[in-house]
Amino acid sequence: MFERFTDGARRIVVGAQAEARELRHRHIGTEHLLLTLLDENGEVTRTAARHGLDASGVRARIVRRSEDPLDPEALSTLGIDLDAVREATERTFGAGALDVPARECRGPKGHIPFTPKAKKVLELSLRHAIRLKQKEIRDGHILLGLLHDDAFLSARIATEAGVDVEALRADIDRLMASRAA
Repeated sequence: MFERFTDGARRIVVGAQAEARELRHRHIGTEHLLLTLLDENGEVTRTAARHGLDASGVRARIVRRSEDPLDPEALSTLGIDLDAVREATERTFGAGALDVPARECRGPKGHIPFTPKAKKVLELSLRHAIRLKQKEIRDGHILLGLLHDDAFLSARIATEAGVDVEALRADIDRLMASRAA
């Protein structure tokens, strides 16, 4: 399937690993593919930007999500006060007991695997190309894959950014269809 990717689409897939490494993530997820795609300079990126989806905003959302592995809001819905837990833990085990160990703060080395959902995005990009009767997989097909399923972090990030995902999908669909003409 990778042979059907244009050079630009390949750059997105390869660049996602660099983004994951820079963010010190141990996987390549849909969010990394989205971030890399939005760093490109092309019509698809400009269309996404017109809908309110840009690399800096996505990067900020990804960083916010990965800052603290313990979600204070989610825990509070269960009646758990994270600040109280931290305080009690530090009294017993010392300051910073819940902090990420230094060895985990370094970026991952070597190969970083794609998550199953990121792999699914690449498969969906092929399906979108086929649906549009196109032989090559381009950046727009990847974006359609990234926005295809609301369970993908990429789609949730777009929604959180206030993007009308359906309208963006429709515009990208039209753009990709016009490229085939």
